[in-house]
Amino acid sequence: MQPAGEEELSEMVRGATGPLRICGGGTRPVGKPVLGEMLSSAGLNGITLYEPGALTLVAKAGTPLAEVEAALGAEGQRLAFEPMDMRALLGQSGTPTVGGMVAANASGPRRVQVGACRDALIGVRFVDGQGNVIKNGGRVMKNVTGYDLVKLMAGSWGTLGVLTECAFKLLPIPETQATLVSDPMTPQDAVAVMARALSTPFEVNGAGCGSDGRVCLRVEGFAQQVTYRTQALIAALGGAWELREAAASAAVWQEMRDLIEFVQTPGDVWRISVKPSDAPAVVARAGCPVVMDWGGGLIWALMPEGADLRASLGAFSGHATLIRGSDATRAALPVFQPEAAPVAALAQGLRAKFDPRGVLNPGLMG
Repeated sequence: MQPAGEEELSEMVRGATGPLRICGGGTRPVGKPVLGEMLSSAGLNGITLYEPGALTLVAKAGTPLAEVEAALGAEGQRLAFEPMDMRALLGQSGTPTVGGMVAANASGPRRVQVGACRDALIGVRFVDGQGNVIKNGGRVMKNVTGYDLVKLMAGSWGTLGVLTECAFKLLPIPETQATLVSDPMTPQDAVAVMARALSTPFEVNGAGCGSDGRVCLRVEGFAQQVTYRTQALIAALGGAWELREAAASAAVWQEMRDLIEFVQTPGDVWRISVKPSDAPAVVARAGCPVVMDWGGGLIWALMPEGADLRASLGAFSGHATLIRGSDATRAALPVFQPEAAPVAALAQGLRAKFDPRGVLNPGLMG
């Protein structure tokens, strides 16, 4: 099913007699496999409002992300949270869409400074599991009264409603960027260096470490400022650093954002969120190749196929999500971190409210 408009979508959901598998561009098959009739948002397409002067954009959920980025780029603006493109990692060939990005709360390395997709999201329209059209937020900041459904929908993976339209705040594209790349380090030293860099006044907005142990630090802005800040960082941190500028710098972060170094390597890929200070111990217990981002707050771990990373980690403060794995593995293991009983009760209550019939991606996050 592929509705051409919000009203048709509402009728389809209202008339559903069984489970619906909600699909945007088909590029993020994360979660437990869902059995049901596919409901695609691809027909809900187009930018409905773009005001460069107000740094605001509104687009329908099925709009290709590339179309949005092209429109923004023509005005020197961007979605600052740098959404991850999972196609190469997950072996998909679809088209990333605005709705899929929001449903996954897809965010990249710049999140460490500007926040996630949900932080740039200022308004949504969606159809709930009973076919009701719901609007929350608007086209300006601080336009939410009552429960903030805007934040709730980001990262809900289509289990609470089918997104039809999303509004974002934007930021200008800086004049240039530069990245400092270190010699290989241990995870403990890498996290310490990233923490020091992020605590400086030099506005580091990318702090990651590849599986080779090389720390990467990014700064963006006017060319003269970037030159000053990179030199000041080198002086503050000490050690040997390679400088990569402009396009070479951008390539570093695209590869880290999309986890390119794990693309051609067999195995399951897990996403671990922890306090950066806990990262070295978590990496040691995982005992597998890792890429760290967000100063160590995000760890990507490459595990043998079918292995349960959580069993290797034991109890830890954070959560681990299986991002790449076979259908069999995703059916056998909890894909998302098991929730504490009070949180699980709250989540179940929300699903019962928004989808009392249980037709929207049932079991995907279970």
